[in-house]
Amino acid sequence: MKYRPGRVHALSLVALAVVGLALLALAERSKSPDPQPYIDEKVEAAQKSQAAMDAIKEARLAGGLELDDVNDPRETGLIGLGFSPITTSRGSQNSKFRALDPNFAAVFVDLLKRARVREGDLVAVGVTGAFPLLNVAMVIAIETVGATPVTITSVGSSTWGANDPDMTWLDMEFVLEERGLITHRSVAASRGGGDDRGGRIGRRGRALVDTAAARNGVPLIAEPSLDESIDRKMEVYDEAAGGESYRAYVNIGGGLASIGSTQIGRRGVMVRMSEDGARVIHVPGPESFIARYGIGDLADELTPSPEVGTGDIFSVDRYNVPLAAVLAVLYGFLIFVVVRIDIKHYLFRRPAP
Repeated sequence: MKYRPGRVHALSLVALAVVGLALLALAERSKSPDPQPYIDEKVEAAQKSQAAMDAIKEARLAGGLELDDVNDPRETGLIGLGFSPITTSRGSQNSKFRALDPNFAAVFVDLLKRARVREGDLVAVGVTGAFPLLNVAMVIAIETVGATPVTITSVGSSTWGANDPDMTWLDMEFVLEERGLITHRSVAASRGGGDDRGGRIGRRGRALVDTAAARNGVPLIAEPSLDESIDRKMEVYDEAAGGESYRAYVNIGGGLASIGSTQIGRRGVMVRMSEDGARVIHVPGPESFIARYGIGDLADELTPSPEVGTGDIFSVDRYNVPLAAVLAVLYGFLIFVVVRIDIKHYLFRRPAP
């Protein structure tokens, strides 16, 4: 029988594989959660956001408004109607479900910190009714870092958002301020929709929006054109700032007066704020944050509600690097020893007669 030099015995390879798996399992068990920066503020903001969700649900029930257990099976009170008189456009119901995560408040704390928003700063905010919980989370996040939000709301909403005429975003704001969960409400509101003046929502819808603004004591911006609405919003922001500058501008949703339009050559408030030196945080919806921060992955209404404090935005599992290095060196040494012994064995072993 002849032997080929340089061959490692199969049993040696099996032994190496078993040892390698054991060392890998040991390295995996060494992982521990590594808290992310600003963890205390993130947890505080997320907890307040959850409390805000509960408060809005309680307010709906107290006001005799029904919860839709079909289209809002978790009965949050934050999934709106398939259509209403103040509906401005068609929205994705799946996207609205994905936004129902109070941990977005922690994401917004992180974004604000990256934008260098500090205690005492002013932050201009433009929102619509499309994603009410994202609105809640942002206002709470701004207040949690010690800054002051100055919000202008476009009241109209796409489908499945805050498009219930009896519970608009302005009504939700009022509830949250009354419960002590936020300190600052909108300083002004427009109708939203076409040209930001109620286009596409009809005469009745415009009347309902105006009524919502009046009952919540919010001044209404009802300019005859989109350009004039943008100009008026800039004036309101300037008046509210009292001569100070804004550290950042935040947009949530797709309000035309806020984001503008390259197709019709409109420089929205977001562009004009950026030109004035404000850092811009654009939140068109929840999707862009799901994979990046490990939250909001609510595929549909059957996905369980997320727990506060879960997700990569709070902590990331990290390996014990020194231990992993030692195990890697040890395994490399074992490979060297086994291969050397086996090769030596086969090189110098005499074939049987």
